[in-house]
Amino acid sequence: MNESLVLDITRQGMMVCLLVCGPLLAMCLFVGLAISVFQAVTQVQEMTLTYVPKLIGAVIVIAGLGSWMLSTLVGFMRLCFEQVARIGS
Repeated sequence: MNESLVLDITRQGMMVCLLVCGPLLAMCLFVGLAISVFQAVTQVQEMTLTYVPKLIGAVIVIAGLGSWMLSTLVGFMRLCFEQVARIGS
């Protein structure tokens, strides 16, 4: 095993992490921003107001993109196991 193989797997792992976590984090960012603007406009300073919309949005994103997220993670794990099998033989 050389350094380029380790760096390539690490780079692919980071890309998979960004691809899988990106939609969920983006949804939480936009919902949080919308709730913050709503709170600033209406001057409602309730701390628990942000949790329920983010939770509902997260469930919607996971329900919509969950199969794609899982297939992306499984594909990366297959790649990792193939690389481990090549090293072992």
